[in-house]
Amino acid sequence: MKRIVAGLATAAVLLAGCGSPPAPRATSAGSPTSSPAASSPSPSASPLSLASLEAAYEDVIANVLPSIVQINTKVGLGSGIVYDTAGHIITNAHVVGQSTSMEVTIATGGAPRQARLVKSFDAGDLAVIKVDHPDGLRPARFGDSAKVRVGQIVLAMGNPLGLSGSVTNGIVSAIGRTVSEPQEEGSPGATIAGAIQTSAAINPGNSGGALVDLSGRVIGIPTLAATDPDLGGGTAPGIGFAIPSNTATDIAAQIIKQGRVTNSHRAALGIRGSTVIGSDGRPTGVGVVRAEPGGAAAKAGIRAGDLIVSINGKKTPTMAVLAETIATLKPGDQAKIGVLHPDGSTKTVTVTLGQLRGD
Repeated sequence: MKRIVAGLATAAVLLAGCGSPPAPRATSAGSPTSSPAASSPSPSASPLSLASLEAAYEDVIANVLPSIVQINTKVGLGSGIVYDTAGHIITNAHVVGQSTSMEVTIATGGAPRQARLVKSFDAGDLAVIKVDHPDGLRPARFGDSAKVRVGQIVLAMGNPLGLSGSVTNGIVSAIGRTVSEPQEEGSPGATIAGAIQTSAAINPGNSGGALVDLSGRVIGIPTLAATDPDLGGGTAPGIGFAIPSNTATDIAAQIIKQGRVTNSHRAALGIRGSTVIGSDGRPTGVGVVRAEPGGAAAKAGIRAGDLIVSINGKKTPTMAVLAETIATLKPGDQAKIGVLHPDGSTKTVTVTLGQLRGD
């Protein structure tokens, strides 16, 4: 599990739904209306009994847990999901870090198995590893994350704090979030577009595990937990994020078939940059360290030393905000980039965005 640092936790709070629930309709006397239809539940909408819900939980856990593994590297541990009978396992790039070999243990027990890294897609925080001896591994069933609904009950399965085969429950709190991971030692950071927000607890070690619906289908890969600056950077309760299963399986299929990601479906500006802090101690924009030759920014005349201050009118005070904004666009889209040149002059240039590379 990665944590969204303070600034990104703020973004997560800002992204939380901002609508108010509809007020009850009032009669001419000003009191809420009431009718037999409103007060009596429809027989077809009767709630699931406690026993039925418990049985559904038990069935899902029994069916999915054998597809969840614990991944141990020399520097830490995380979780993974068995993808196929050949022994390929999907996990997070930050779980494997710089490791090229690791040990895998099935959540239901058994001796550790040796595995090797096939390929990481750092920009999307996904990786595929392969177990040397896949006998007995059970592939998970992956669902269509495009059909995920807010309010849907979900279970998060993984190995938090090394507690193998742990399960937490919650709901889908929101969909379509764009969040960034902090860059840390052994982890280059990443921006996740279309993330699923969930109230199911995501703790260290859950990363790379499974977010599962009550039909036993994997709909996401738990990856991030928001942090709250008011809690001293501690995890914000009930705010976690998962990579959609459609994204994970698409990237995994490309890696397995072609050895790398050939189509990220993600837009790219084509720069290497860093957040620039102003004299008041606040971030003022993204300083361009390098414009990739032939990249979108270079073609539009953006050069090293320029300061990017906005995209399509939205301020980009930090590299994280810039990355999150680009992640909402598509390759081929045109974007208006606000630039401050080293001589103090400003300019807005139109950039045709390229595609984020898989390597």
